[in-house]
Amino acid sequence: MDLRFLGGAREVGRSALLVGESLLLDFGTKADTPPQFPVSTPTPDAVVASHGHLDHVGTIPALLSGTHRPPIHWTPPTYELALTLARDTLKLHGGTYHCPFIENDIKRVTEVSRTHGYGVPFDAAGYEVTFYNAGHVPGSAHVLVDDGDTRLLYTGDFHTTDQRLVSGTTARPEADVVVCESTYSDVTHDDRDSVEARFAESVKTTLWEGGTVVVPAFAIGRTQELLLVCDAHDIPCYVDGMGKRVTEMLLRYPGFVRDGDALRRAKSHARFVTGRDGQRKRIADQQAAIVTTSGMLSGGPAMTYIPEIRSNPVNKIAMTGYQVAGTPGRSLIDSGRAEIDGRVLPVSAQVEQYDFSAHADHAGLRAFLDDYRDATVLVNHGDDCAAFADALRDAGFTARAPERDDTCPV
Repeated sequence: MDLRFLGGAREVGRSALLVGESLLLDFGTKADTPPQFPVSTPTPDAVVASHGHLDHVGTIPALLSGTHRPPIHWTPPTYELALTLARDTLKLHGGTYHCPFIENDIKRVTEVSRTHGYGVPFDAAGYEVTFYNAGHVPGSAHVLVDDGDTRLLYTGDFHTTDQRLVSGTTARPEADVVVCESTYSDVTHDDRDSVEARFAESVKTTLWEGGTVVVPAFAIGRTQELLLVCDAHDIPCYVDGMGKRVTEMLLRYPGFVRDGDALRRAKSHARFVTGRDGQRKRIADQQAAIVTTSGMLSGGPAMTYIPEIRSNPVNKIAMTGYQVAGTPGRSLIDSGRAEIDGRVLPVSAQVEQYDFSAHADHAGLRAFLDDYRDATVLVNHGDDCAAFADALRDAGFTARAPERDDTCPV
């Protein structure tokens, strides 16, 4: 079994792993300026997607831009999320070199899609493939690939700790080779309950003082987690952006969330914004939390709300996700200023950051990999994959960190 890393090696973004010449695991986009894509576009016999985030499925429609029509295998939520992301990409970048596919390619995705649940083996390009719940976002999967001689476990993104939206992974299928993500390999997450308690207390304090809290959040996973938090702590909230559509979609798949009834209650607790800027400006004057895209302030309704609330020091911006260097969100945290409509503006509102990560931290990664001490571990999907691989070798593992476009026989 040969593995070729077309992306996601020693980087976060554009994950793509070619198994042999016939099976492709993920085909994502790196959200950079301009966006970056895998190093080549193969013609596999089948595609398997681990979960519905842009860095894992964002470039999948481009695989269908020619005459090739490989079946695409994923869980039902991942399928729907991939289509949502593709349509959003087309809306933002369609007709430019920033978008490697067109509307017809997205339609072709619907024609070749094959959906599967957890724990049910299926055939893909001659391999036996099985999905296991990865505990990252609804529908996320560890992907086990078996060719009869070698069992490959592609972890995708995963979390070992329960979130309100999804339970942490407990799956540990036998494997000879593990391709393991390492996003937070050098981080220790704070206890989730304490993070949530601090967030809720801070938001309630601001609302009691007469302020508004803007909560930039990723549409997939993070928005729904925060709606559940707001409901649990009786925090009045609005939801805006792509997260509205994602929330409504996930309610159709209660088996892929931890508590479908709780998510339904959280949706009822929140008020959905219809999308008119005039309405948004009125909402920005209300004592409520506004959960809205984009999570890194790179666009979306957040860029309407923040200019409205930025001048009042009673107001607050609660960042809830990792902020990539060079993004407006990172600039806001580092400098107290944000780029809005091409202008860099000072922000007098309070700015706070909370770690609601859906990835395993160092301890979670090590606890997961402790069950694979006899396997070969290939570290990917991280900013410092080599350092984590070195640490694993020091701990007795057989581990290395492939570089982008490396081919690794296993």
